[in-house]
Amino acid sequence: MYNIVSKLLIYGDMPKGSILMELSDIIKDYRETDYQKDEIITRLYHQVKKILEVATAYGFDKNLWHNYLTFLLITSENPFSLTCEKVGANEGTVNSFAKNDFKQFQALFHYDFSPMEKDLGIDCFEKLESYQAVVKPELMYNKNVSERVQELSGQLAQAKDEQEFFDQVTGFYKAYGVGMFGLNKAFRIDDSKETIRFKPINNMDKVVLDDLIGYEIQKKKLIDNTEAFVHGRKCNNCLLFGDSGTGKSTSIKAIVNEYYDQGLRMIEIYKHQFKDLSNVIAMIKNRNYKFIIYMDDLSFEEFETEYKFLKAVIEGGVETKPENILIYATSNRRHLIKETWNDRSDVQQENGMHRSDTMEEKLSLVHRFGVTINYSKPSQKEYFQIAIALCRRLGVNLSDEEIKAEANKWELSHGGISGRTAQQFANYLKGRQL
Repeated sequence: MYNIVSKLLIYGDMPKGSILMELSDIIKDYRETDYQKDEIITRLYHQVKKILEVATAYGFDKNLWHNYLTFLLITSENPFSLTCEKVGANEGTVNSFAKNDFKQFQALFHYDFSPMEKDLGIDCFEKLESYQAVVKPELMYNKNVSERVQELSGQLAQAKDEQEFFDQVTGFYKAYGVGMFGLNKAFRIDDSKETIRFKPINNMDKVVLDDLIGYEIQKKKLIDNTEAFVHGRKCNNCLLFGDSGTGKSTSIKAIVNEYYDQGLRMIEIYKHQFKDLSNVIAMIKNRNYKFIIYMDDLSFEEFETEYKFLKAVIEGGVETKPENILIYATSNRRHLIKETWNDRSDVQQENGMHRSDTMEEKLSLVHRFGVTINYSKPSQKEYFQIAIALCRRLGVNLSDEEIKAEANKWELSHGGISGRTAQQFANYLKGRQL
C-alpha cells in the first residue's frame, strides 16, 4: 500500500494522521521491519475504529473500505477537483496527472488485505468489506451524503480502468461539487479555533413551502427573488419581518430545501460572528454554488454595534459583494435596531421628516435589504383554517367544529394566535390520539 500511496500527486497532500496515510505507514512497517505483532495489530485496530467512526457518522453500509476511499475523493478540495466543479473535466495536461492518481485509487479499491490478516490472525478488513450497519434514525446522519457516497462507491468499484474511474469522479464533481459544500445543504460557522470552519447541519428540517399554510403573497415574493438568484439574474438581500411564530424561519428553510438541487446552499451565522463575515464571504465567493447567508431573529439593542459590520458587508464596503451570495434575515422588528424617543428629538414635526443622524444611522441597515416581506399575525378565521389543515395533515380524528373549539381554548392559554401556536396545537391533539 505504501508504494501505491507514495505515487499520488494531486491527491497526495493528505494530513499525516489521516486513515489512509496511517494505514500506509503501518503496512510498510509490517512488510519492511522486524515488527512486533501485537503493536501492528493495535495500530491496525485503531485505524479500523476510525473507519467505523466515519461510517457511523455518515450512515455507510456494505463495503466500508470502498466508502471511505470514495468519501476521501469527493471531499478532497484541490485545484483539479475545484476546477472540475466549475467547468467539468476539460482537456488539459493536468488530466494525465489525475488519471495517474485515479489508477492508484483503483489499486487501493482492490487492495488485498487477506494475506496480512491471515499472517496476523485477524479478520477486521474482511468484515469491513461486507459490513452490515445497524439501522439508525435519519436525524443521526445526513442521508443525502450517505446515499451519494455509496452510489459512487459502487460505480468506482466496477470501473474497468482509470479512464472510467476518471469519468465517474469528475462527473460527480461537475454534478454535485466537491467537499462538504457538494454534499450538504446547510452549515454553521465554527469560530472556536484560530481558523474559521464550516460545520454541516445534518438534521435540517425537511419542510417545504407547501407545508406553510397561507402567506401565499409572501411566499411568492421569496420564491421570485430566490429563483432570480439561483438563475444568475439580478436579485436582492431579503428581510422577513413581523410577528413571532408566523413562518419566517420556516420559509427560508423551505427555500433551501426546494432549490438545493439547483446549487443553493445556506450558511447560518450568529450575531457575535458578524466580525467574521468578510472572511466567510472570501472563503465561498469563488465556489460554484449560490449561498444564502442566513441570520435568524436579527435585532440589535442600543448598546450593540455588530450591525455596523453587517452594513459594511451588505453594500457599504469597498469590495463588491460577490454575485453568488445573498443575505436573508428574519426579525420581529421592522427596523431591526431598537429606537428610542431620544432618537426623534430633532424630527421636524410639521412634515415628519427624519433629520436625526442617530435615526438615519439606525434606519440605514434595513434599507440595505432590497426585499422586505411582512409576515403578520393571522386573523382568528385564518388561525382556524391553519389549525384544521395541520390536524388533517397529521390525521387527527375530530370534526372541523371540534378542532375549532379546541384550537380556541388552546390559543387563549398558549401565547395567542399564530401559525406556531396552531402547529403546537395540532401536535398536542395528535399526541393525545390513541
